[in-house]
Amino acid sequence: MNVLVTGGVRSGKSAHAERLLAAEPTVTYVAAGPTYDDDDWHERIARHRAVRPVHWQTVESTAIADVLTETTGAVLVECLGTWVTAIVDEADLWEAPSNVVTAHVEELLGPVLAALTMASTAGSPVVLVTNEVGLGIVPDHRSGRLFRDLLGMVNQRVGAAVDEVHLVIAGRVLVLPS
Repeated sequence: MNVLVTGGVRSGKSAHAERLLAAEPTVTYVAAGPTYDDDDWHERIARHRAVRPVHWQTVESTAIADVLTETTGAVLVECLGTWVTAIVDEADLWEAPSNVVTAHVEELLGPVLAALTMASTAGSPVVLVTNEVGLGIVPDHRSGRLFRDLLGMVNQRVGAAVDEVHLVIAGRVLVLPS
């Protein structure tokens, strides 16, 4: 079964996603975001690594589709929000027209959705974690609005491609109807 786990920052998404795959004999953990060179970011990564089982393999890559097609066994992708940030950063598109940025993200999302379907057909569970950013205020800055819109589009497309969507709020999980 493929599941999209969404919710706000520090809502318990990651812990829930990890529990969904806890019984799997092999899990590939895809850290799909950018790397920042600051102590807070390094501390956050260290906390996440410390709670994951030691037999889980970590792959740091924005090439989610490649990892899904090349990996056997369960996959946990953390997280689509940091993935969107990384792929827009890598292409240096934050100041580009929004239609150009959207087209770039959609171009990279298509293979992810195809690989997700292949993994589902093969019976390998995939859990993807994402942030829910559309419940708050409208950001003051263009990059914030662009990110919110891009991630909303990605979340909708992935949500339509998975078996279940779980919304995590304050550590509580709601399985959303399709």
